[in-house]
Amino acid sequence: MPAAGGETLQFRDPETAEELTDRLEALMADIDEPVTVMHVCGSHEQAIAKYGLRSLLPDGLSVRMGPGCPVCVTNMPEVDEAVALAEDGCVVATYGDMFRVPGTERSLADAKTDGADVRVVYSASEAAEIAREEPDAEVVFFATGFETTAAPTAAVLTDDPPANFSVLSAHKYVPPAMEVVAELPETDIDGFLAAGHAATVTGYGLFEPFVEEYELPVVVGGFEPLDVLLGLERLLEFVRDGEAGLENAYPRCVSEAGNTDALETMWEVFETDSGEWRGIAEIPGADLVLREEYAQFDARERFDVDPDVGGADPLTEDCLCGDIMAGQADPDDCDLFGEECTPQNPVGACMVSSEGPCKIWLEYGGQPDL
Repeated sequence: MPAAGGETLQFRDPETAEELTDRLEALMADIDEPVTVMHVCGSHEQAIAKYGLRSLLPDGLSVRMGPGCPVCVTNMPEVDEAVALAEDGCVVATYGDMFRVPGTERSLADAKTDGADVRVVYSASEAAEIAREEPDAEVVFFATGFETTAAPTAAVLTDDPPANFSVLSAHKYVPPAMEVVAELPETDIDGFLAAGHAATVTGYGLFEPFVEEYELPVVVGGFEPLDVLLGLERLLEFVRDGEAGLENAYPRCVSEAGNTDALETMWEVFETDSGEWRGIAEIPGADLVLREEYAQFDARERFDVDPDVGGADPLTEDCLCGDIMAGQADPDDCDLFGEECTPQNPVGACMVSSEGPCKIWLEYGGQPDL
């Protein structure tokens, strides 16, 4: 792909891509049996689908989607809490991807249609600025995302936020979810491609205990097409050699220790707790909740949040989002995909976010046969 100056971008070079796919072919020939690996990031799925990378993969190599979309795993009652706060008169600020995610009955978009003050922001600091500019309003930041966004949320809370600002945390912590997937016998994963942007915060050394305990290789990868192919090559090398190794294939952004300042701030503000990941399971240690020292900024502590959840849309019972995020189904296995469930009228959260696998597959196609 030409860059602005006419040169080929370093990480989208077709000749290098051909060399890597030839290498994948050779490795699969050496392994001589099917291999299934899982990525744990919606941005990886975007790159794979957008650039048609599955069409380049050798026979027998399957790349499954894992629980790597934070919007998709935000549980319905968490959305219900945000909706209830908005309907009770709070200004609820959140990321754009969360705006139309269905709760048990309603989304924040539904609440806004009925007159609630719901605003789309790009950061926790923007939400805090709204609180400073509107001191008579109670501003709640509905905080979602993995370590990449949890650290900036924590930074706002350590920087003297306004008294009328609070956080409704739906932040998630990825490693425990990987453990749950690794323990599912139906998934049968041979290795993991870990998310490079989360690892810029946590560092790749975070995965060492996982590799040792589950005896599965982990490669941290970036998001350009060549990044993905390189990450897959490194995983297949581990599989061929029968090694449960750990490698950083994204060294231009990721270090072993990560961003230690950001980590220190994140763990000052948050601690882990058990939580339900939408459609997957109750996962010990996978939710990030505010520590007691920051209870004054915890929306769950400040407000009496008791949403009347009622009954869910019957269509949600047929939604396969949970199975898709656990690597046990593809989006087009779902009977609702592209029919009753579309980006304009989503039944499940996987059809809402830009990192949602169903939305990605509907936009780019999932497994092209070229």
